[in-house]
Amino acid sequence: MTEFKIDHSQDEAINILSKRWNGLIICFLINGKQRFHTIKSNLGISGRMLSVRIKELERQGIINREIIPTTPVRIEYSLTEKGLSFESILIEIEKWSNKWERSEQT
Repeated sequence: MTEFKIDHSQDEAINILSKRWNGLIICFLINGKQRFHTIKSNLGISGRMLSVRIKELERQGIINREIIPTTPVRIEYSLTEKGLSFESILIEIEKWSNKWERSEQT
């Protein structure tokens, strides 16, 4: 078994993923650029909460906001390199969830 060293360096990742909606927003954006309404309708999150979470994730360098100068103006959100680095973590969470969710249902 691998020894797990506990220190404060894990705090940031755990805090980011533990906030309600953050993990799902990041998962959704792993598939590529998305518009606000698309994220909102697919996740079933309120517009106000999505706005708050996106702003926080932008400040943390996880989400990139791109303004596309069309008429009307379009705004697309995507993951930064830092945001994309969550993919392997989320894959492992998915594996864990699938394994234990199935075993508890039987």
